[in-house]
Amino acid sequence: MSYEFERKQRLAILGGGPGGYEAALSGAQLGADVTLVERIGVGGSAVITDVVPSKTLIATAEASNAIGEAADLGVQFFTRGENGRPVRPQVAVNLQAVNERLLRLARQQSEDMKAELIRSGVRIVQGHGRLDGPSRIVVSTGGGTGSTDFDEIEADTVVVSVGARPRELDSARPDGERILTWTQLYTLKTVPDHLIVVGSGVTGAEFASAYTALGSKVTLVSSRDQVLPGEDADAARVIEDVFTRNGMTVLSKSRAESVERTDDGVVATLTDGRLLHGSHCLLAVGSIPNTSGIGLEEAGIQLADSGHIRVNRVARTSVPSVYAAGDCSDFLPLASVASMQGRTAVFHSMGDAVTPIELRNVTSNIFTQPEIATVGWTQKQIEDGVAQGEIYKLPLAANPRAKMMGIRDGFVKIFARTGSGTVIGGVIVAPKASELIFPLALAVEHRLTVDQVARAFTVYPSLSGSIADAARAMHIVN
Repeated sequence: MSYEFERKQRLAILGGGPGGYEAALSGAQLGADVTLVERIGVGGSAVITDVVPSKTLIATAEASNAIGEAADLGVQFFTRGENGRPVRPQVAVNLQAVNERLLRLARQQSEDMKAELIRSGVRIVQGHGRLDGPSRIVVSTGGGTGSTDFDEIEADTVVVSVGARPRELDSARPDGERILTWTQLYTLKTVPDHLIVVGSGVTGAEFASAYTALGSKVTLVSSRDQVLPGEDADAARVIEDVFTRNGMTVLSKSRAESVERTDDGVVATLTDGRLLHGSHCLLAVGSIPNTSGIGLEEAGIQLADSGHIRVNRVARTSVPSVYAAGDCSDFLPLASVASMQGRTAVFHSMGDAVTPIELRNVTSNIFTQPEIATVGWTQKQIEDGVAQGEIYKLPLAANPRAKMMGIRDGFVKIFARTGSGTVIGGVIVAPKASELIFPLALAVEHRLTVDQVARAFTVYPSLSGSIADAARAMHIVN
Protein backbone atom coordinates (compact mmCIF):
# COMPACT_ATOMS: atom_id res chain seq x y z
CA MET A 1 0.00 0.00 0.00
CA SER A 2 1.38 3.41 -0.91
CA TYR A 3 0.53 6.77 0.53
CA GLU A 4 0.77 10.15 -1.14
CA PHE A 5 1.73 13.05 1.08
CA GLU A 6 0.88 16.59 0.11
CA ARG A 7 4.03 18.61 -0.53
CA LYS A 8 4.62 21.56 1.77
CA GLN A 9 4.06 24.94 0.20
CA ARG A 10 7.42 26.50 -0.59
CA LEU A 11 7.83 30.09 0.53
CA ALA A 12 10.89 32.12 -0.49
CA ILE A 13 11.53 35.55 0.99
CA LEU A 14 13.97 38.05 -0.46
CA GLY A 15 15.06 40.41 2.31
CA GLY A 16 14.99 39.88 6.07
CA GLY A 17 13.77 43.26 7.32
CA PRO A 18 10.58 43.61 9.40
CA GLY A 19 8.38 42.50 6.49
CA GLY A 20 10.52 39.53 5.51
CA TYR A 21 11.03 38.46 9.11
CA GLU A 22 7.30 38.44 9.89
CA ALA A 23 6.55 36.68 6.60
CA ALA A 24 9.05 33.95 7.48
CA LEU A 25 7.62 33.43 10.98
CA SER A 26 4.06 33.37 9.64
CA GLY A 27 4.97 30.87 6.93
CA ALA A 28 6.65 28.58 9.46
CA GLN A 29 3.63 28.87 11.75
CA LEU A 30 1.35 27.72 8.91
CA GLY A 31 3.61 24.78 8.05
CA ALA A 32 5.33 26.08 4.91
CA ASP A 33 8.85 25.21 3.81
CA VAL A 34 10.42 28.66 4.32
CA THR A 35 13.69 30.03 2.97
CA LEU A 36 14.83 33.56 3.81
CA VAL A 37 17.52 35.31 1.76
CA GLU A 38 19.26 38.23 3.47
CA ARG A 39 22.37 40.18 2.54
CA ILE A 40 23.49 42.05 5.69
CA GLY A 41 21.74 40.22 8.52
CA VAL A 42 18.28 39.34 9.80
CA GLY A 43 16.35 42.50 10.54
CA GLY A 44 17.83 44.24 7.52
CA SER A 45 18.68 47.91 7.53
CA ALA A 46 15.71 48.68 9.80
CA VAL A 47 17.39 46.84 12.67
CA ILE A 48 21.07 47.20 11.81
CA THR A 49 21.44 50.75 10.44
CA ASP A 50 18.10 52.53 10.74
CA VAL A 51 15.23 52.21 13.23
CA VAL A 52 16.91 50.39 16.12
CA PRO A 53 20.14 52.44 16.24
CA SER A 54 18.42 55.77 15.56
CA LYS A 55 15.81 55.28 18.28
CA THR A 56 18.55 54.13 20.69
CA LEU A 57 20.42 57.37 19.96
CA ILE A 58 17.21 59.32 20.55
CA ALA A 59 16.70 57.54 23.90
CA THR A 60 20.20 58.69 24.92
CA ALA A 61 19.33 62.24 23.85
CA GLU A 62 16.17 62.08 25.95
CA ALA A 63 18.21 61.02 28.99
CA SER A 64 20.60 63.93 28.43
CA ASN A 65 17.67 66.31 28.08
CA ALA A 66 16.03 64.99 31.25
CA ILE A 67 19.18 65.71 33.26
CA GLY A 68 19.38 69.22 31.86
CA GLU A 69 15.73 69.95 32.72
CA ALA A 70 15.80 68.36 36.19
CA ALA A 71 16.43 71.75 37.81
CA ASP A 72 12.91 72.78 36.81
CA LEU A 73 11.65 70.07 39.18
CA GLY A 74 13.88 71.20 42.02
CA VAL A 75 16.57 68.54 41.39
CA GLN A 76 20.06 70.01 41.12
CA PHE A 77 23.38 68.29 40.56
CA PHE A 78 26.52 69.60 42.27
CA THR A 79 30.05 68.50 43.02
CA ARG A 80 32.42 70.04 45.53
CA GLY A 81 35.18 72.26 44.23
CA GLU A 82 38.64 72.60 45.77
CA ASN A 83 37.35 75.34 48.05
CA GLY A 84 34.54 73.09 49.24
CA ARG A 85 31.84 75.09 47.53
CA PRO A 86 29.27 73.39 45.30
CA VAL A 87 29.96 73.51 41.55
CA ARG A 88 27.35 72.49 39.01
CA PRO A 89 28.87 69.88 36.65
CA GLN A 90 28.31 69.87 32.91
CA VAL A 91 26.37 67.05 31.26
CA ALA A 92 28.87 65.28 29.00
CA VAL A 93 27.98 62.87 26.20
CA ASN A 94 30.53 60.25 25.15
CA LEU A 95 29.27 59.81 21.60
CA GLN A 96 31.74 57.06 20.76
CA ALA A 97 30.45 55.00 23.70
CA VAL A 98 26.86 55.83 22.74
CA ASN A 99 27.42 54.68 19.15
CA GLU A 100 29.23 51.52 20.22
CA ARG A 101 26.31 50.67 22.49
CA LEU A 102 23.61 51.29 19.92
CA LEU A 103 25.40 49.29 17.23
CA ARG A 104 25.90 46.48 19.74
CA LEU A 105 22.20 46.55 20.60
CA ALA A 106 21.27 46.54 16.91
CA ARG A 107 23.50 43.54 16.21
CA GLN A 108 22.11 41.71 19.26
CA GLN A 109 18.57 42.37 18.07
CA SER A 110 19.51 40.96 14.68
CA GLU A 111 21.00 37.84 16.28
CA ASP A 112 17.91 37.37 18.47
CA MET A 113 15.68 37.56 15.40
CA LYS A 114 17.88 35.09 13.55
CA ALA A 115 17.74 32.65 16.46
CA GLU A 116 13.93 32.91 16.51
CA LEU A 117 13.75 32.08 12.80
CA ILE A 118 16.04 29.08 13.21
CA ARG A 119 13.98 27.80 16.14
CA SER A 120 10.91 28.09 13.92
CA GLY A 121 12.53 25.96 11.21
CA VAL A 122 13.28 28.71 8.69
CA ARG A 123 16.24 28.14 6.40
CA ILE A 124 18.42 31.27 6.14
CA VAL A 125 20.65 31.88 3.12
CA GLN A 126 23.07 34.80 3.31
CA GLY A 127 23.93 36.47 0.03
CA HIS A 128 22.77 38.75 -2.78
CA GLY A 129 19.46 37.50 -4.17
CA ARG A 130 17.52 38.27 -7.32
CA LEU A 131 14.41 36.92 -8.97
CA ASP A 132 14.76 34.56 -11.92
CA GLY A 133 11.14 34.65 -12.95
CA PRO A 134 8.15 34.70 -10.60
CA SER A 135 8.94 31.42 -8.80
CA ARG A 136 12.69 31.30 -8.36
CA ILE A 137 15.33 33.25 -6.45
CA VAL A 138 19.00 32.99 -7.41
CA VAL A 139 21.41 33.86 -4.62
CA SER A 140 25.07 34.79 -4.97
CA THR A 141 26.52 33.24 -1.80
CA GLY A 142 30.21 33.82 -2.37
CA GLY A 143 30.45 37.26 -0.77
CA GLY A 144 29.62 39.56 -3.66
CA THR A 145 27.50 40.16 -6.71
CA GLY A 146 30.28 38.91 -8.97
CA SER A 147 30.65 35.58 -7.18
CA THR A 148 30.32 32.31 -9.07
CA ASP A 149 28.82 30.52 -6.05
CA PHE A 150 25.04 30.37 -6.43
CA ASP A 151 22.05 28.90 -4.65
CA GLU A 152 18.77 28.47 -6.52
CA ILE A 153 15.54 28.50 -4.54
CA GLU A 154 12.30 27.31 -6.12
CA ALA A 155 9.11 28.62 -4.56
CA ASP A 156 5.34 28.56 -4.86
CA THR A 157 5.17 32.02 -3.30
CA VAL A 158 7.80 34.77 -3.20
CA VAL A 159 7.78 37.72 -0.82
CA VAL A 160 10.06 40.63 -1.76
CA SER A 161 11.13 42.77 1.21
CA VAL A 162 14.35 44.45 0.11
CA GLY A 163 13.85 47.82 1.82
CA ALA A 164 15.26 51.18 0.78
CA ARG A 165 18.43 53.24 1.11
CA PRO A 166 19.10 56.94 1.73
CA ARG A 167 18.73 59.14 -1.32
CA GLU A 168 21.93 60.97 -2.28
CA LEU A 169 22.40 64.23 -4.14
CA ASP A 170 24.89 64.64 -6.98
CA SER A 171 25.82 68.01 -5.50
CA ALA A 172 26.27 66.65 -1.98
CA ARG A 173 28.01 63.30 -2.07
CA PRO A 174 28.30 61.62 1.36
CA ASP A 175 31.87 60.75 2.38
CA GLY A 176 31.02 59.04 5.66
CA GLU A 177 33.12 61.50 7.66
CA ARG A 178 31.78 65.05 7.28
CA ILE A 179 28.89 64.68 4.83
CA LEU A 180 26.70 61.85 6.09
CA THR A 181 23.53 59.92 5.50
CA TRP A 182 21.59 58.71 8.53
CA THR A 183 23.18 55.25 8.21
CA GLN A 184 26.66 56.76 8.57
CA LEU A 185 26.14 58.83 11.71
CA TYR A 186 27.17 55.99 13.99
CA THR A 187 30.85 56.24 13.06
CA LEU A 188 31.14 59.64 14.76
CA LYS A 189 33.39 59.66 17.82
CA THR A 190 32.45 63.10 19.14
CA VAL A 191 29.31 65.21 19.11
CA PRO A 192 29.42 67.53 16.05
CA ASP A 193 30.18 71.15 16.93
CA HIS A 194 27.73 72.38 14.30
CA LEU A 195 25.50 69.93 12.46
CA ILE A 196 23.73 71.15 9.33
CA VAL A 197 20.66 69.00 8.65
CA VAL A 198 19.36 69.17 5.09
CA GLY A 199 15.72 68.09 5.04
CA SER A 200 13.02 68.73 7.63
CA GLY A 201 10.92 65.62 7.16
CA VAL A 202 10.63 62.93 9.81
CA THR A 203 14.26 61.74 9.64
CA GLY A 204 15.73 65.24 9.55
CA ALA A 205 13.54 66.46 12.40
CA GLU A 206 14.30 63.44 14.59
CA PHE A 207 18.07 63.73 14.24
CA ALA A 208 18.00 67.52 14.54
CA SER A 209 16.10 67.12 17.81
CA ALA A 210 18.43 64.41 19.10
CA TYR A 211 21.70 66.19 18.32
CA THR A 212 20.43 69.43 19.83
CA ALA A 213 19.78 67.52 23.06
CA LEU A 214 23.24 65.92 22.81
CA GLY A 215 24.86 69.35 22.72
CA SER A 216 25.39 70.13 19.03
CA LYS A 217 24.64 73.47 17.48
CA VAL A 218 22.10 72.50 14.80
CA THR A 219 20.93 74.32 11.69
CA LEU A 220 17.90 72.73 10.03
CA VAL A 221 17.38 73.54 6.34
CA SER A 222 13.69 73.24 5.46
CA SER A 223 12.36 73.78 1.96
CA ARG A 224 8.81 74.31 3.26
CA ASP A 225 7.05 76.91 5.40
CA GLN A 226 7.46 74.74 8.49
CA VAL A 227 9.25 71.63 9.66
CA LEU A 228 7.53 68.26 9.15
CA PRO A 229 5.56 69.21 6.03
CA GLY A 230 2.50 67.03 5.61
CA GLU A 231 2.10 66.42 9.33
CA ASP A 232 -0.52 67.95 11.60
CA ALA A 233 0.04 71.71 11.42
CA ASP A 234 -0.51 72.29 15.15
CA ALA A 235 1.93 69.52 16.02
CA ALA A 236 4.57 70.82 13.61
CA ARG A 237 4.19 74.30 15.09
CA VAL A 238 4.81 72.98 18.60
CA ILE A 239 7.92 71.09 17.49
CA GLU A 240 9.33 74.10 15.64
CA ASP A 241 8.73 76.30 18.69
CA VAL A 242 10.57 73.79 20.89
CA PHE A 243 13.41 73.57 18.37
CA THR A 244 13.97 77.32 18.31
CA ARG A 245 13.57 77.65 22.09
CA ASN A 246 16.30 75.04 22.54
CA GLY A 247 18.68 77.02 20.35
CA MET A 248 18.24 75.35 16.97
CA THR A 249 18.32 77.53 13.86
CA VAL A 250 15.46 76.64 11.50
CA LEU A 251 15.76 78.02 7.97
CA SER A 252 12.30 77.84 6.40
CA LYS A 253 11.69 78.12 2.65
CA SER A 254 15.35 77.31 2.07
CA ARG A 255 16.90 74.70 -0.17
CA ALA A 256 20.46 73.39 -0.30
CA GLU A 257 21.99 73.58 -3.75
CA SER A 258 25.23 71.83 -2.81
CA VAL A 259 27.28 70.65 0.16
CA GLU A 260 31.06 70.48 -0.01
CA ARG A 261 33.75 69.43 2.40
CA THR A 262 36.28 71.98 3.60
CA ASP A 263 39.57 71.59 5.47
CA ASP A 264 37.86 71.55 8.86
CA GLY A 265 34.18 70.99 8.11
CA VAL A 266 31.54 71.55 5.46
CA VAL A 267 29.94 74.42 3.60
CA ALA A 268 26.36 74.25 2.32
CA THR A 269 25.34 76.60 -0.47
CA LEU A 270 21.66 77.52 -0.51
CA THR A 271 19.77 78.31 -3.71
CA ASP A 272 19.50 81.96 -2.65
CA GLY A 273 23.29 82.21 -2.45
CA ARG A 274 23.70 82.03 1.31
CA LEU A 275 26.58 79.95 2.67
CA LEU A 276 26.26 77.80 5.80
CA HIS A 277 29.48 76.72 7.50
CA GLY A 278 29.38 73.75 9.85
CA SER A 279 31.47 70.87 11.15
CA HIS A 280 29.22 68.14 9.69
CA CYS A 281 26.19 67.79 7.41
CA LEU A 282 23.42 65.22 7.59
CA LEU A 283 21.52 64.58 4.38
CA ALA A 284 17.92 63.61 5.11
CA VAL A 285 16.33 64.00 1.69
CA GLY A 286 14.31 60.82 1.40
CA SER A 287 15.01 57.26 0.36
CA ILE A 288 15.16 55.08 -2.74
CA PRO A 289 13.74 51.53 -2.90
CA ASN A 290 16.31 48.75 -3.44
CA THR A 291 14.39 47.37 -6.41
CA SER A 292 16.75 47.90 -9.33
CA GLY A 293 18.75 45.01 -10.73
CA ILE A 294 16.95 42.21 -8.87
CA GLY A 295 14.83 40.87 -11.75
CA LEU A 296 11.49 42.39 -10.83
CA GLU A 297 10.53 43.83 -14.20
CA GLU A 298 11.81 40.74 -16.00
CA ALA A 299 9.45 38.68 -13.82
CA GLY A 300 6.54 40.86 -14.91
CA ILE A 301 6.18 42.77 -11.64
CA GLN A 302 4.79 46.26 -12.05
CA LEU A 303 6.75 49.16 -10.55
CA ALA A 304 5.75 52.75 -9.88
CA ASP A 305 7.71 55.55 -11.55
CA SER A 306 9.59 55.95 -8.25
CA GLY A 307 10.82 52.36 -8.44
CA HIS A 308 8.50 51.13 -5.67
CA ILE A 309 6.65 47.85 -6.18
CA ARG A 310 2.94 48.32 -6.72
CA VAL A 311 0.92 46.22 -4.25
CA ASN A 312 -2.70 45.90 -3.18
CA ARG A 313 -4.08 45.78 0.36
CA VAL A 314 -2.97 42.17 0.87
CA ALA A 315 0.56 43.05 -0.37
CA ARG A 316 0.12 41.20 -3.67
CA THR A 317 1.94 42.45 -6.76
CA SER A 318 0.82 42.32 -10.39
CA VAL A 319 2.15 38.73 -10.45
CA PRO A 320 -0.17 36.50 -8.38
CA SER A 321 2.58 34.39 -6.82
CA VAL A 322 4.72 37.39 -5.79
CA TYR A 323 4.07 39.67 -2.83
CA ALA A 324 6.04 42.68 -1.56
CA ALA A 325 6.34 44.20 1.90
CA GLY A 326 8.02 47.20 3.47
CA ASP A 327 9.77 50.27 2.11
CA CYS A 328 10.30 48.69 -1.32
CA SER A 329 6.51 48.68 -1.84
CA ASP A 330 4.32 51.68 -2.58
CA PHE A 331 2.61 51.42 0.81
CA LEU A 332 3.32 53.50 3.92
CA PRO A 333 7.06 53.23 4.81
CA LEU A 334 6.79 52.18 8.46
CA ALA A 335 8.31 49.13 10.14
CA SER A 336 4.94 48.27 11.69
CA VAL A 337 3.27 48.39 8.27
CA ALA A 338 6.04 46.24 6.77
CA SER A 339 5.48 43.62 9.48
CA MET A 340 1.74 43.62 8.88
CA GLN A 341 2.27 43.35 5.12
CA GLY A 342 4.58 40.37 5.61
CA ARG A 343 2.03 38.53 7.75
CA THR A 344 -0.88 39.47 5.49
CA ALA A 345 0.97 38.32 2.37
CA VAL A 346 1.68 34.87 3.77
CA PHE A 347 -1.78 34.38 5.26
CA HIS A 348 -3.34 35.36 1.93
CA SER A 349 -1.03 33.17 -0.17
CA MET A 350 -1.67 30.12 2.03
CA GLY A 351 -5.42 30.54 2.20
CA ASP A 352 -5.65 31.58 5.83
CA ALA A 353 -8.14 34.19 7.04
CA VAL A 354 -6.87 37.67 6.29
CA THR A 355 -8.04 41.24 6.79
CA PRO A 356 -6.81 43.61 4.07
CA ILE A 357 -4.65 46.38 5.46
CA GLU A 358 -6.45 49.67 6.05
CA LEU A 359 -3.93 52.51 6.01
CA ARG A 360 -6.44 54.75 7.74
CA ASN A 361 -5.97 52.65 10.90
CA VAL A 362 -2.16 52.81 10.97
CA THR A 363 -0.54 54.63 13.87
CA SER A 364 2.69 56.51 13.24
CA ASN A 365 5.10 58.36 15.48
CA ILE A 366 7.81 60.98 15.08
CA PHE A 367 10.50 60.59 17.74
CA THR A 368 11.29 64.24 18.32
CA GLN A 369 11.19 65.78 21.80
CA PRO A 370 8.24 65.87 22.40
CA GLU A 371 6.99 63.07 20.16
CA ILE A 372 4.14 63.32 17.66
CA ALA A 373 1.79 60.34 17.32
CA THR A 374 -1.07 60.18 14.83
CA VAL A 375 -3.80 57.81 13.68
CA GLY A 376 -6.73 57.99 11.29
CA TRP A 377 -8.05 60.94 9.34
CA THR A 378 -6.22 64.26 9.58
CA GLN A 379 -7.48 67.71 10.47
CA LYS A 380 -6.64 68.94 6.98
CA GLN A 381 -8.79 66.23 5.42
CA ILE A 382 -11.67 67.25 7.67
CA GLU A 383 -11.21 70.95 6.85
CA ASP A 384 -11.00 70.12 3.13
CA GLY A 385 -14.24 68.16 3.30
CA VAL A 386 -12.69 64.77 2.54
CA ALA A 387 -14.04 63.48 5.87
CA GLN A 388 -16.92 64.75 7.99
CA GLY A 389 -15.77 65.29 11.55
CA GLU A 390 -15.58 67.43 14.65
CA ILE A 391 -12.25 68.50 16.16
CA TYR A 392 -11.36 68.95 19.80
CA LYS A 393 -7.92 69.91 21.10
CA LEU A 394 -6.87 69.82 24.75
CA PRO A 395 -3.52 71.38 25.77
CA LEU A 396 -1.40 69.00 27.80
CA ALA A 397 -0.34 71.79 30.16
CA ALA A 398 -3.76 71.53 31.80
CA ASN A 399 -3.11 67.91 32.77
CA PRO A 400 -2.14 67.50 36.47
CA ARG A 401 0.43 64.77 35.77
CA ALA A 402 2.00 66.96 33.08
CA LYS A 403 2.35 69.76 35.63
CA MET A 404 4.03 67.38 38.07
CA MET A 405 6.47 66.25 35.36
CA GLY A 406 7.24 69.78 34.21
CA ILE A 407 5.75 69.25 30.76
CA ARG A 408 4.95 72.53 29.05
CA ASP A 409 4.42 71.55 25.42
CA GLY A 410 1.93 69.26 23.75
CA PHE A 411 -1.73 68.43 23.37
CA VAL A 412 -4.32 65.72 22.75
CA LYS A 413 -6.53 66.18 19.69
CA ILE A 414 -9.45 63.91 18.77
CA PHE A 415 -11.44 63.80 15.53
CA ALA A 416 -14.96 62.35 15.75
CA ARG A 417 -17.54 61.68 13.05
CA THR A 418 -20.19 64.40 12.88
CA GLY A 419 -23.46 63.10 14.29
CA SER A 420 -22.39 59.66 15.52
CA GLY A 421 -19.33 60.70 17.52
CA THR A 422 -17.31 57.77 16.18
CA VAL A 423 -13.59 58.38 16.64
CA ILE A 424 -12.00 58.71 13.20
CA GLY A 425 -8.55 60.01 14.13
CA GLY A 426 -6.33 61.77 16.58
CA VAL A 427 -3.03 63.46 17.29
CA ILE A 428 -0.99 63.40 20.49
CA VAL A 429 2.05 65.61 21.08
CA ALA A 430 3.75 64.62 24.31
CA PRO A 431 6.73 62.82 25.79
CA LYS A 432 6.24 59.14 24.87
CA ALA A 433 3.28 59.96 22.63
CA SER A 434 4.06 56.64 20.93
CA GLU A 435 2.79 54.92 24.08
CA LEU A 436 -0.23 57.19 24.54
CA ILE A 437 -1.71 56.85 21.04
CA PHE A 438 -2.80 53.23 21.49
CA PRO A 439 -6.23 53.97 23.03
CA LEU A 440 -7.08 56.18 20.05
CA ALA A 441 -5.78 53.49 17.68
CA LEU A 442 -8.13 50.98 19.29
CA ALA A 443 -10.99 53.46 19.03
CA VAL A 444 -10.35 54.01 15.31
CA GLU A 445 -9.88 50.29 14.60
CA HIS A 446 -13.05 49.23 16.42
CA ARG A 447 -15.15 52.30 15.59
CA LEU A 448 -15.69 53.34 19.18
CA THR A 449 -17.54 56.56 19.93
CA VAL A 450 -16.16 59.37 22.06
CA ASP A 451 -18.69 58.42 24.74
CA GLN A 452 -17.38 54.84 24.81
CA VAL A 453 -13.82 56.12 25.14
CA ALA A 454 -14.86 58.52 27.90
CA ARG A 455 -16.53 55.73 29.88
CA ALA A 456 -13.24 53.83 30.25
CA PHE A 457 -11.49 54.48 33.56
CA THR A 458 -8.11 56.20 33.49
CA VAL A 459 -5.62 56.47 36.32
CA TYR A 460 -5.55 59.77 38.16
CA PRO A 461 -3.24 61.51 37.69
CA SER A 462 -2.01 60.32 34.30
CA LEU A 463 -1.23 61.76 30.89
CA SER A 464 -3.73 59.31 29.38
CA GLY A 465 -6.39 61.08 31.44
CA SER A 466 -6.31 63.86 28.85
CA ILE A 467 -7.55 61.40 26.23
CA ALA A 468 -10.64 60.65 28.32
CA ASP A 469 -11.08 64.35 29.10
CA ALA A 470 -11.00 65.26 25.42
CA ALA A 471 -13.45 62.47 24.58
CA ARG A 472 -15.74 63.59 27.41
CA ALA A 473 -15.72 67.13 26.03
CA MET A 474 -17.04 65.75 22.71
CA HIS A 475 -20.06 64.03 24.34
CA ILE A 476 -22.93 63.37 21.97
CA VAL A 477 -26.25 64.48 23.45
CA ASN A 478 -28.98 61.91 22.84
